[in-house]
This record gives sequence, structure tokens and C-alpha cells, in this order.
Amino acid sequence: MSKRKAEVAGAGFAGLVAATTLAQKGWDVTLHEKDTELRPLGAGIVLWHNSLQVLKAIGAYDRLLPHTMVPPFYETRMHNVTQSLEDFDGLHWRTMTRKALHDALVDTAREAGVEIRVSSEVDAADPAGSLTLTSGEVRHADLIVGADGVNSKVRDSIGFEQERTRSKDGVTRLIVPRCKEELGGGEAWDNVIDFWNLEPRVLRVLYVPCNEDELYIALMAPIEDKEGSAVPINYDVWVESHPYLAPVLREAAKISGRYDGYQTNVLKEWSNGSVALVGDSAHAMCPALAQGAGTAMANAYSMAVAASEGGDDMAKVLVDWQAREREVTDRCQNKSAWFAETRSMANGNQFTPEVLEAAKYDPTTVVHA
Repeated sequence: MSKRKAEVAGAGFAGLVAATTLAQKGWDVTLHEKDTELRPLGAGIVLWHNSLQVLKAIGAYDRLLPHTMVPPFYETRMHNVTQSLEDFDGLHWRTMTRKALHDALVDTAREAGVEIRVSSEVDAADPAGSLTLTSGEVRHADLIVGADGVNSKVRDSIGFEQERTRSKDGVTRLIVPRCKEELGGGEAWDNVIDFWNLEPRVLRVLYVPCNEDELYIALMAPIEDKEGSAVPINYDVWVESHPYLAPVLREAAKISGRYDGYQTNVLKEWSNGSVALVGDSAHAMCPALAQGAGTAMANAYSMAVAASEGGDDMAKVLVDWQAREREVTDRCQNKSAWFAETRSMANGNQFTPEVLEAAKYDPTTVVHA
């Protein structure tokens, strides 16, 4: 019997997880990346139990583990005064650079036999089972996966119904040296620290140690604040608001960076015929709860398992997959949008069991047949 074929658009986290899982389940998989090289977008990342279980299931966890860390606490500060210290009651979580995660996923995909094509841009998809590249080549497959991001051509070429909402805030994400000793040393600087200032202007710094040497910082400012949202960052503006972070901000000011506005995309459906959407193409969400990538990887994995084990009617398999997975993701997406809009993460102690529902979910235990 010939192998079933899958064409995957987008070599981000969701696309790599979907492609790897399918290949490990016996599919002939081609992964298309429009850029000339494989590289992650963004800087650092927090992963929770849901996506860490996926990494274990596909064999990427052990190769990633040495490049990660588990901070002692998620600390929230308002004007540098601690509001809360949260340890999530033993919930599995880790921090890392996006490069470390992406490299581990690429290596795992290649090991599984995924054919990865760079400079291969997707122009359109057909629910009947075809993918058209900008080169004009048409690729036929049993399954088409749109993992091509918030501006997905797979999604938009088919005409999935969606509602897009943009937030009043945005963020500049950077990787800088830890500068731990310059900051004063001590175990507190191993925490993830959410620094909030709401007066005299809204400027937030999410401080995320990724390993012994690298620090991920996300600098949030309102879109209307031209100084706060400028890139490279305006050192004088940021250090006036967060003087205790001067060494880190000095390093950040050396990097050009990119300021991205928050947005939420809600789709009526995640699939059409033989086409499945995963990740930001299906459910882009504000980063308030640091769960966008985790839900993307969890849903990409569960989709690939369902496609492999759920029967011969691919359209029905994908509809059933969405029915199983969607409610948890929708609730996470809604909560993330609410926290971003209200800025209530500044109050601390926000990671309640309800807020962590998606983070705790284990997609590797779901029965898909």
C-alpha cells in the first residue's frame, strides 16, 4: 500500500509538530516554508504541560531539555513592588528561547523523514486536497495543513469565516544577556518577573530567564504611545519607567527588534474538506497568558493523530477533531483577549485553575479512533 500524503504550509512550531507527528505515523510529508531559511519568529517562550507532553510524544523533549530552565516563581510586580509569587502547584512548565525550541523541532522533523522545502511559498489550497505554490506547482495530498500563521494564505484562499480583533497594546520581543550580577544577583532574578507600570504611562516588561546566559524580554506599550512602541526601543523612556532594569534595557536598546500589535482571530470552523488549520491560522490569540504556542502545538499534534487514526473520511475526521479540541482553546483565547484588554494581569495571582485549563490539558491521552 502506498503511503498517505500530507502537504503542510508553514514551518513554525505548529507546522513542525503536525508534520513530524504525521511522518511518525507513516505519512509521506512535505513541509513548505516561504522564507529562504528555517528560523523562528519571536524571541523567547514559556511552554506548559500541554506542549511539553507533545514534545515528549514526538521525541523532541530530551534534545531541547538542556537549553531550558524552570524558574522558581512567576512573580508579578507593580511599580517594582511584588504583588504575587505563583508556582502553579507543581504544574510542568519551562522557559527557553524560540530558537532552541525551533531547532529541536526541525531536527526531530528531519529525523522522522519530513521533506522540508525552503523558498516554497504557498499561494492557495483546495478542500478537495491540493496545495498551489506561488511557482505554479500544484501538489495533491490526502491532507492539507495550513500552519502558515495569522495571515494564512491557506485559510484566506478558501474563505474561512473569521472575526479579527486588534488590541490597544503591542509588544517588542528581544533576547538579551541575563545581566544577573549587574541586576544585583540573587535567586529573585531566576523568576519570571512581570513588571507593570500603569502610571504615569503604561509600560510593561515581561522578564523571562531562558537559561544561564539568555534572557527573553517582552516590552509592552500601547500602540498609540509612539515613544513606547518605537524600535529600537527608546532607552531613556523605558529606563525612566523601570530604572532597576537599566543593564537589561541598555542591551535591548542595541537591537533593532520589531513591535507587534496584539490580535485575536476567531474562526467559525478550523477545517474544510481535507484542509485543517492549526496554530495562528486558526486561533491567533493575545500573548497575555503565554499559551498561544502551547495550544498551537497541542492542536497540531491532536489533529495529526486524528488524521492517522480516525478513519478514511478525512472531512469527518477533521470535524470530529475540532469538536473534541475546540472548547478548551476557545476559552483560553477568550481569557487571553480579556486579560490583554483589561491589563488585569497587573493585579497578580491571575493563574487560577480556570486560566490554566489549556496549559494543563494533555493532548497525548485523547482517544481519536
